[in-house]
Amino acid sequence: MMKKIPVLDLMFFLTEKKNNAKHVSALMLFELPQNAPQRFIAELVAAYRRAKPVPPFNYVPQFPLIGMPRWVKAEKLDMKYHVQHVALPQGASRDAFLEFVAELHTHVLDRHHPCFRVYFIEGLPERSFAVFLKVHHAMVDGQSAIARIGASLDERPDAGKVRPFFTIGSAGTRKRATQERRNALAALKSIAIKQTLALKDLYASLLRKGIGRGAGGPGSLPFTAPRGPTNAPMEAARTIATLSLPIEEMKAVGKAFGGTLNDVAVTIVDAALNRYLQGLGTPPSKPLVAMCPLSLREAGDTEAATKVSALFVPLGKRNAAIGRRMQQVMAAIGSAKNELRGMSKDAAMLYAILAFGLSEAAGATRADAVTRPLANFVLSNVPGPRTDLYLRGAKMLGIYPISALGGGMGLNATLLSYSNSMDFGFVANGASMPDLDDLARYTRDAFEELRKEAAKRAVVPGLGASATASKKPLQRVRGSSTALSRRRIYERPRARTH
Repeated sequence: MMKKIPVLDLMFFLTEKKNNAKHVSALMLFELPQNAPQRFIAELVAAYRRAKPVPPFNYVPQFPLIGMPRWVKAEKLDMKYHVQHVALPQGASRDAFLEFVAELHTHVLDRHHPCFRVYFIEGLPERSFAVFLKVHHAMVDGQSAIARIGASLDERPDAGKVRPFFTIGSAGTRKRATQERRNALAALKSIAIKQTLALKDLYASLLRKGIGRGAGGPGSLPFTAPRGPTNAPMEAARTIATLSLPIEEMKAVGKAFGGTLNDVAVTIVDAALNRYLQGLGTPPSKPLVAMCPLSLREAGDTEAATKVSALFVPLGKRNAAIGRRMQQVMAAIGSAKNELRGMSKDAAMLYAILAFGLSEAAGATRADAVTRPLANFVLSNVPGPRTDLYLRGAKMLGIYPISALGGGMGLNATLLSYSNSMDFGFVANGASMPDLDDLARYTRDAFEELRKEAAKRAVVPGLGASATASKKPLQRVRGSSTALSRRRIYERPRARTH
């Protein structure tokens, strides 16, 4: 069976390099069940290795000399390659654990195999273990990946069945009725015409923005960001950090300002990044610009393809007080959303493709030395499961998304809601952004400041007590992270694999 690789997914393959992998990852922390047998994790590994992957997890990409790139079914599957069992050295620290995870995240997936890997990691303190997933971005986007992960776990702690995420099918694999196929074929000509017209208009619009015309006007503003450490040349090393905040308090803060939880998230990361860059001695010369992916999926759609567009949002002024920063961010996000709402879904996807394409082309031709970056960083908010989930009785304590870097942006902050928490996963270019735990800590501090400001504005339930980060294993209240330096990457205990 063969399937053409869609354009947006193909771009993730074409722009991938050894120093800039294009996979997305998730770090899940679990608590061992009471009276768990000694071989509990080994038995999970064995169950995962026995499982049979379904599309797209049994496909490999093929790039023929003639014809379009396509997915083809893998001739054989080496499940010991895809499912790894790792044990940390006795006494390994939190930072050593996350440095090891950062090292796993660094390496490009081998395209001769289906592009996913799973690592079971034991040897963590407090009766916990981790599962680290890597999947190529050409196969899933954040929303479809989380849908599969959620479906692979159970809401009941006594459920004993194991369903790995790579065995979960998608809506896109269902057979459609003959009449539906005929209707789709009949619509192709109309769609092609609409996409051609959209491409023309979007290309002209992005070129105007790319060379600086119209900068400062309302709407989504790519190629208007100030250059700084987040846009430094990409190297292979990665730094990562994690943080959890109480989701109901974040919603209450947003409500006090007449905004949303997402507005709160953008505001506190913006404030934290300004403080972090100030500490590096490289404060931004103008407001930072965030690229915020926007899912275009319909409810229930888990098709194996990337269906997103993007907003390019100018954020708060460098020295803006936290309350004023929130207002500036809300206005900018509203303006960018209004612009995108005026586009069809096809045009919105083309908008993202062209923006990334222009940015990657600028990097490849060194034109980015004289043009502004596409944006300074990526901030993505992915809805996750709101109930506690279990893996054969092991309770999931947190799930931290570790995404890809690209488009000349060396920082990605992805948020995922789980149970009562908002779990943050930060990943950055280790060459220019060391000590990423500072950014996680500053994000928590900014939320506390914003919470206090919100409490002055309105009486909103949930704002009376001091906000603290959720305490989960392997996460300090200040946020846990790696700190990979240019000088040495492997200053950590070695893990053993089997």
